[in-house]
Amino acid sequence: MSLQLHPIGPIPEETERVARSAFPKSNIYLRLRDELGAIYDDQTFASLYPSRGQSAFSPWRLAMITVMQFAENLSDRQAADAVRGRIDWKYLLGLPLTDSGFDHTVLSEFRFRLIADKSEGLLLDTLLDRLRSLELIKPRGRQRTDSTHVLAAVRRLNRLERVGETLRAVLNDIAVEAPQWLQALATAEWYDRYSGRVENYRLPKTDAAREQLASTIGGDGRKLLLAIDTMGIPELAKLPAVRMLRQVWAEQYIEENGQIRWREVKEMPAPASLISSPYDSEARYSKKRETTWVGYKVHLTETCDPETPHLITNTETTLATVPDDNMLKTVHQSLKDHDLLPAEHLVDKGYTDARVLADNPRDYGVTIVGPVADDPS
Repeated sequence: MSLQLHPIGPIPEETERVARSAFPKSNIYLRLRDELGAIYDDQTFASLYPSRGQSAFSPWRLAMITVMQFAENLSDRQAADAVRGRIDWKYLLGLPLTDSGFDHTVLSEFRFRLIADKSEGLLLDTLLDRLRSLELIKPRGRQRTDSTHVLAAVRRLNRLERVGETLRAVLNDIAVEAPQWLQALATAEWYDRYSGRVENYRLPKTDAAREQLASTIGGDGRKLLLAIDTMGIPELAKLPAVRMLRQVWAEQYIEENGQIRWREVKEMPAPASLISSPYDSEARYSKKRETTWVGYKVHLTETCDPETPHLITNTETTLATVPDDNMLKTVHQSLKDHDLLPAEHLVDKGYTDARVLADNPRDYGVTIVGPVADDPS
């Protein structure tokens, strides 16, 4: 796909007439186009596309569709259907009513281009530049930051499911890289144990039987790792799934006298350090107040001046186990890089480490305001 730069034209007359008739009191997308304009242009995304080849769908429109898709929690297919069928979307995108849209896979391709170019921040940064030009962000105003959980796209697994699924994932990867080698190594029992997804309702119900199965799976994993090491197959040893298998086995088993045994609960490492799923090695178990989850944490910063709209100015995604007070310096540096530092920054107690309260006002000229202690009287 190549990019042919075209200026953003006016909204087609028929589209505007029908949209005004359908939404006489306007709606969010009509107001967005009327107040902020198109926000993005094709030149912003020119570095993502080659200069030759079949013409790509306009990237400024794909950027707007990505924003609307997120706002309404739509799948790619649903978003592509909305472009074809919704008058308010056609108004915002400046499309004629007869426009037939595009295949839904174009949206995932656009996101892939952003990620491959490490340009994920373009959508927010460009929007913030436009909002600042309209004086909707007060210079050196007041902002606040808080964190919330992000769920990983994986199942929550108990220990027995985790080791079984980890070994199954490794075997699937090796079956692609070295099928004949694996076929010679695998026993008939492996096909029964690991051909299907390991799920709790299919596992033994008694503690003794579950511990026995855990030992069996542990022995199978150890046999596989020993075969990879002793036969000197560097291609397999370097597979991410094999490295993960080693880590999970170190977390869940103890080797004694050449044998491995299932760790007792008291022997387990801290839950926050454990791999939670073989399909997302960075997802971690965490807890914040009454909420527990497996995944990540996102720190959102927004303006909170009373005379202007509340607008998100920065996002930082971390492992779920990273403490909040480790992130305030990162947030301030990012805001400084974008010339968005506030004069006053409101945070909750999790961000108010003594070092943070001492260093950040000095380094960034920001007054940090934490929660007010309850009056003991």
